[in-house]
Amino acid sequence: MNGASEVVVITGASAGVGRATARKFARHGARIALLARGTDGLEAAQREVEELGGAAIVIPVDVANAAQVEAAAARVEIDLGKIDIWINNAMASVFSPIKEMTPEEFRRVTEVTYLGCVYGTLAALKRMLPRDRGMIVQVGSALAYRGIPLQAAYCAAKHAVQGFCDSLRCELLHDKSGVRLTMVQLPALNTPQFGWVKSRLPRKAQPVPPIFQPEVAAEAIYFAAHNPRREFYIGLPSVKAIVANKIAPGLLDHYLARTGYDSQQYDGPEDHNRPDNLWQPVPGDHGAHGAFDARASNWSPQLWTSEHRAWLGIGVMTLILSSILALFKRKR
Repeated sequence: MNGASEVVVITGASAGVGRATARKFARHGARIALLARGTDGLEAAQREVEELGGAAIVIPVDVANAAQVEAAAARVEIDLGKIDIWINNAMASVFSPIKEMTPEEFRRVTEVTYLGCVYGTLAALKRMLPRDRGMIVQVGSALAYRGIPLQAAYCAAKHAVQGFCDSLRCELLHDKSGVRLTMVQLPALNTPQFGWVKSRLPRKAQPVPPIFQPEVAAEAIYFAAHNPRREFYIGLPSVKAIVANKIAPGLLDHYLARTGYDSQQYDGPEDHNRPDNLWQPVPGDHGAHGAFDARASNWSPQLWTSEHRAWLGIGVMTLILSSILALFKRKR
């Protein structure tokens, strides 16, 4: 299914990856339910969607509240129609050494990043399973496979999403369900989160370079929603981190112990009195991009090859056959 007939739900839609993804679907005329806590960003996202040719409704939701997520799903089907695609993108994090974290912070990050994904999936399944169709996209991270220092709560939550997807995928296959599930593992992105995530770091937080623009993630999510595969690794850094962790996790432990602190910080001291969004949204419209435009790439060659792997496969096979035929002719 594609275009104006699609009804799409995006959590975490007020900023960052969710905001860029809403724009991507809007360009294809989708009807989009924008879910997040911050109404300023949601209303701005709604205006953008409508300007780009889509339709949108705004539903303020804390995805850590299962009842709110279920109520949002019910409203979507009343206002927009049957849900075709559900994208679980909302997240929370804390930049901090584990020894300085509180139990409440671990719980909050887990409730938003992991349980928010679970609650969204349950709401989607409740509607999709009886119709035997629908697509659920879980927005993950390379950190779903490889934990790094200073982001333990977030890494653990993304690991949990990965395990949840494995279990659900098996059950859908067992039931021969027409509902599809995929997880998109993203690289470091230039989003506003680094200016609003709670941080105890001595210097300002940054994504670990190389950095990609959120539109790269939006392109991957849109493609994944329409070309179901088990999983997508986006960006060569994600592929390298995931594969390296499978081959030599101990070596990676020592490497990240040496580099993982400095690589997540830059540009002077952090303001520990600035607002953060762990417990409540930071007011204002923060858009899709963070503060790293000058260092962020708009394109991922690895994503391009993933999107065009069928044509690349045909090209490789054609080259091989051509070489075999040329060799055969020379021998004759």
